[in-house]
Amino acid sequence: MALYHILVLAIVQGITEFLPISSSGHLVLTSKVLEWPDQGLLIDVAVHVGTLAAVMIYFWRDLWTISVGTARLAIGRGGPGARLAGYILVATIPVVIVGFFGRDYITVYLRDIEIIAWATIGFGILLWISDHVGMTVRRVEHLSLWNALFIGVAQVLALIPGTSRSGITMTAGRFLGLERAEAARFSLLLSIPTILGAGVLGGLELRESADIQLGQDVLLAIGLSFVAGLISIAVMMHWLSRAGFTPFVIYRLLLGGALLYWIYA
Repeated sequence: MALYHILVLAIVQGITEFLPISSSGHLVLTSKVLEWPDQGLLIDVAVHVGTLAAVMIYFWRDLWTISVGTARLAIGRGGPGARLAGYILVATIPVVIVGFFGRDYITVYLRDIEIIAWATIGFGILLWISDHVGMTVRRVEHLSLWNALFIGVAQVLALIPGTSRSGITMTAGRFLGLERAEAARFSLLLSIPTILGAGVLGGLELRESADIQLGQDVLLAIGLSFVAGLISIAVMMHWLSRAGFTPFVIYRLLLGGALLYWIYA
């Protein structure tokens, strides 16, 4: 794959992974609109791994709290960190099950511009509704296991390109009354096991291919998406601490409308 292809895809992934506008949809669209060969799931996974490193660094305090809480749980003491780890685990299970059994179907049938367009519009409207209907009174620490499961079931919808994993989990969080920044915080922490699992599968696929050039491409994609992802997280968290999701909704409606016009006209 050409160097500038990787550069563009990594920047697109880094910017869109944590914004509620669908990174997977943008990766598919970038190749189709620019008439590049589809980069395939392996490069998709590589740029996801780069953004995984970014979110782990940005939320290192939460990860430390989770680690300490899990260690305390081993001696029967638990605490807030252990509860947060439990919430993330419960919310991850649904997408792992559906993703494992439906991966081939998703690859073949759902990476389509028309599906991306309608998902971009539909789930954008749902995000707007949740942001205006949901109260803003709860923090992540106020969640229950049932709340975490609700967010996890919503995350399954992100397997449809154009939905946005961060977008649908933030939408679910807002419906539960989480503050905007807190909904984003839990969404980003929830991305860690999901992206990690996808990265492991991609790494196994890379190992079986024994393609050295492909390996270099993957490492470059990881590094570039890491830098873009770290900047994207910082900007979004700063924005959500002061304002809402409306700009992202408007972007989704404009993008989805443009895609539908391109498809049908």
